[in-house]
Amino acid sequence: MNFDLPILAPSILAANFLTLKDDIQKTLDAGVRWIHCDIMDGHFVPNISYGAGIVKQVSTITDEAFIDVHLMIENPDFFVEDFVNAGADLIAVHYEACPHLHRSIQKIKSMGIMAGVAVNPASSLYNIEAILGEVDMVVLMSVNPGFGGQSFIENTYERITELVDLRESGNHSFLIQVDGGVNLKNITAVKDAGADVLVAGSSVFKAENIAARIAELTNLL
Repeated sequence: MNFDLPILAPSILAANFLTLKDDIQKTLDAGVRWIHCDIMDGHFVPNISYGAGIVKQVSTITDEAFIDVHLMIENPDFFVEDFVNAGADLIAVHYEACPHLHRSIQKIKSMGIMAGVAVNPASSLYNIEAILGEVDMVVLMSVNPGFGGQSFIENTYERITELVDLRESGNHSFLIQVDGGVNLKNITAVKDAGADVLVAGSSVFKAENIAARIAELTNLL
């Protein structure tokens, strides 16, 4: 699938689930074509979000948007098929949650969708160097995963640059996604550092006017 980069990816974790359909429709009407779904299990991260059923509902709202599922869960291999059947176009699993990371990535790709690997802020990027030729996207966590609305960790800029260097030196083609604390104040700097996909949750869905906020963010990109 071809993408016009950079991409704004609203995270529905920050949406009002009583009006989820309307909130997502507002993002689509404003030109969004990538939806980010954060799945948390209360074990790998200290919070529980939602499951494949919600992702399925999101997929029924639109045939236009790319659905990116970020599994912040233990034993993600057990649930890959559920999220593929729910409509995921890409599934990212955490390096820290996968003792057999190559196997996990291969399982996702064997089901005909794109695969990504996510890395926590304290994990060295060299821990995933061996898998970079296999993945379609690397998710750089710019907050410690588990909750929305956290502040952006400043050394993420250096990590983006480091990952860009690894991509170029290895002649890889994966997308770089930055997830956590992206807002009006830092989105341009995150993009300039080398991010391709910028996840924004609270900045989008907590705004008084979702469409206007998306216009502000995309203009900065």
